[in-house]
Amino acid sequence: MEKTIDARGQQCPKPVIMTKKAMEEAAPGTVLLVQADNETAVSNLQKLAVSQNAEYASVQKGEKQYEVRITVTGEGREDSALQPADEDCCLPEEDTVVVISSDKMGEGDEALGRTLMKGFIYALTQLPVPPKTVLLYNGGAKLSCEGSDSVEDLRALEQAGTAVLTCGTCLNHYGLGEKLAAGTVTNMYVIAETQAEAAKIIRP
Repeated sequence: MEKTIDARGQQCPKPVIMTKKAMEEAAPGTVLLVQADNETAVSNLQKLAVSQNAEYASVQKGEKQYEVRITVTGEGREDSALQPADEDCCLPEEDTVVVISSDKMGEGDEALGRTLMKGFIYALTQLPVPPKTVLLYNGGAKLSCEGSDSVEDLRALEQAGTAVLTCGTCLNHYGLGEKLAAGTVTNMYVIAETQAEAAKIIRP
């Protein structure tokens, strides 16, 4: 049986997540034909296949046209973690706190930074164990407000049990005091206390 997954135009880590879900649902022997449009996605899909003991092959069919063939074996290694480039933050455990102080991820091009941050927050919603808390302050406070591309993902984290806390002083500074669309307002004492008590802190 073959199943085609069209991951073209999808930002990292969505091609990997789409394929991983399909692998989990597929019967052994199923062949997944993943359509991708960049080499990074192809490389990340190869890492996924290796981590799941799946058979893997890829072919470039044209400019920005790749087909990745993954044969599900049903012998995935439970101790193997996903290792795509933008998910190397590791899988959160209980009492893990994610601290986001900007609406961009990394240094350099701002548009790229916003795209990476959106992908990172989406990736959090797909992890087996969600973080206990997401703290948003300074520029990161914009992410939980009306108009942000990350509002729905932050709401999904809330539904999974994650506390999404946004600095009230920061909201007021940016004129967003009435625009909060996900999570609740918090203060600097709670922000400091939450980090002090965390078993692990992730800063994208």
